[in-house]
Formats: sequence, C-alpha cells, structure tokens
Amino acid sequence: MEERNWRRQWQQWAVGMVVPLLATLLWQGVASAGLVNPQVLPAPVDVGRKWVEYLLPLQRFEGQGGDWSWAWWSWAFSGELVIDTLTSLYRVVVGFAIGAALALPLGLAMGAIPAVYAWMNPLVQILRPIPPIAYIPLAILWFGLGNPPAVFLIALGAFFPVLMNTIAGVRQVDGIYLRAARSLGASRGTIFARVILPAAVPYILSGVRIGIGTAFIVVIVSEMIAVNNGLGFRILEAREYFWSDKIIAGMITIGMLGLAIDIGMNRLNNYLLRWYRGLEH
Repeated sequence: MEERNWRRQWQQWAVGMVVPLLATLLWQGVASAGLVNPQVLPAPVDVGRKWVEYLLPLQRFEGQGGDWSWAWWSWAFSGELVIDTLTSLYRVVVGFAIGAALALPLGLAMGAIPAVYAWMNPLVQILRPIPPIAYIPLAILWFGLGNPPAVFLIALGAFFPVLMNTIAGVRQVDGIYLRAARSLGASRGTIFARVILPAAVPYILSGVRIGIGTAFIVVIVSEMIAVNNGLGFRILEAREYFWSDKIIAGMITIGMLGLAIDIGMNRLNNYLLRWYRGLEH
C-alpha cells in the first residue's frame, strides 16, 4: 500500500512537471532565436547560471589562469541565497506566529460568543480590506527600519485569514451536534472543547495555510522597503543594477520556497485531519 502511494505521488509530480518544462523549453527557444532583448528576458540557461552563483559563491584565484574555484569552506557563510532565504523565513515564521497567536483566540471568542462578535465585527470589517502594504509608511514611522516593521506587516497579513476562517469554522458547527451535547448534559466548556473546537479545526487549518501564503507575499514587499537583506531586498537591488537574470533567479527561488511551504502545510493538514477525512470518505 505504501509503495503504491509513493508511486502515485511520483506520477502526480511527473504530470505536474510537464507544463513547466514545456514553458522553459519555449522560453529557451525564444531567447536563443534572439526574439527578445537578453537584458529584458535572459535565457533560462543564463538564469540558472546566475542562480548557482547566487547560491554558491565563487572565488577567483590569481596565478591559476583566472579559473573559477568553488569556495567550499565559505559556502555556508557567504552564500547570498542561503542567507537571504533563511532571513526571509525567519521573518515569516516570527510574523506569522504573532499574527496567528492574536487571531486564533479572538476568532474563537467572536465565533462562540455573540456579544464579542457584535462588538468586534465592525472594526474587523473596516480593517480587513486594507492591504498590509498600505501600512508600510506607518510601520516605518512606528518601528523604524529593520526587522520590526517587516514582522509587523507580516503579522498583519497573516492575522485576518486566520481570524476569518476561525470565526467561520466556529459559527458553522452543525446545530445537531450542539443540541446532542446539551441533551447529554455537557457544560458550555465541554461543548466548546469537545464539539466546537474539533469541528472548527478544518477551517482553522485552512486559514493557517492561507495566512502563511499571505505572510510570504508580505515579507517580499516589506523587504523591498524596510530592510537591507532578504529575498525581496535582493530582487530590488538587482533591479537597480538591471540584473534581469538575478531578478528572475530570485523570483524562481521565491516560487520554489512557496511551493515547499504549501506542500508542507498540505501534508500537515492531511495528517491532522485524518479523522475528518475518514468520516468524509
């Protein structure tokens, strides 16, 4: 059974790679034919070469004919891509943790207590449509430059997806379960912990997945303005010097990292919701 699941997953990956490979071949063909300016759209080969240089720093040694040599001893410390990726991930993790930690209890309270919902919902609905990017001037004014404004913006971007999904999950619990629990003499605390919260978990995890994706988008934007490192900063730096290959290499890195995060969250959801999916199927 396990071997069959692995085979099915590999088949799905193979099918999913067909379109990206065809798009890359088409891109390479257009670039090789000279149909576009290489500074505007460099060939995939050039982007791949720049990505490797971005990942693994090279040093030129005198007296060896100007050959490039891998600097293995400095790879873990001077690779821009490694450092920028870890820096961006650090901001995403911290910002998302803060945003989710604030959104989860508020969402549970707003979903379970009508009075809290009546008081807080108007403010939430006013603030929710405002994109985190609009807070950039205030974030810089309040926190200055560096990690604090970036973390604030990421927390803000992750807050509302988790909040709204938590509220929806609590408020959409089937009334049959609630009436059954009350008829069995369950207290309010027991109903909340044993009925409402488990039923809301699928919605909460969906909000977490969306919130992480939003946090990753916000970190790239915030790094272009408020900090001097990270993937977003490196893309902006490459734009100033018109390094199109490095811009695309950074964009591909962001896409790969986002895909890895989404796959990880999807697997976590499937693991935590085994009981839920078992009831469905």
